[in-house]
Amino acid sequence: MAGPGRYVGDVTEGITRVEDLPRAKIIKRSRNYKRRLCPNCSRSAYRLRTVVRELHDLGDPISGRPRDIHVTYSQHRCLGCNTYFNADMDDLALPKSHYTHRVVHTAVRLVVEDGLPYRSASWHLWRDHRVFIPFATIQNWVEAGGEKRLLPTSPVSIWTTIQTMTT
Repeated sequence: MAGPGRYVGDVTEGITRVEDLPRAKIIKRSRNYKRRLCPNCSRSAYRLRTVVRELHDLGDPISGRPRDIHVTYSQHRCLGCNTYFNADMDDLALPKSHYTHRVVHTAVRLVVEDGLPYRSASWHLWRDHRVFIPFATIQNWVEAGGEKRLLPTSPVSIWTTIQTMTT
């Protein structure tokens, strides 16, 4: 029986085969529209086809399972300007990304605000949120948003502060 202060190991620790990991909980969403306005010429564009996009979201802490969002979205073609475009999904994830905004923000926050190294942040996200992100991907996200902040007590930040005060 687990109580306060008692160590309870991670149930996935020691698993070496991907097939033995907990299955993801699938959540279905739809962005399937018959017609959308063209972003270039604002004419009505018909649906050309539908596609399913899989996004990884923060996992379910109660069941301990990862959570995937399957978004069925429509692709459209405008006959006026011959433009192809997808239904808008900017509120869920960045274009061509496999992870939701919630995952990206959580990963970047762990590194920038909490000061975790990239590898530790990757393990933390799996252990606590059941979403696997390679540490190099987290590094790319942090570097795209700006450099990691220096701690106020590090010699480099003290030197930078002195330099800005003297100039």
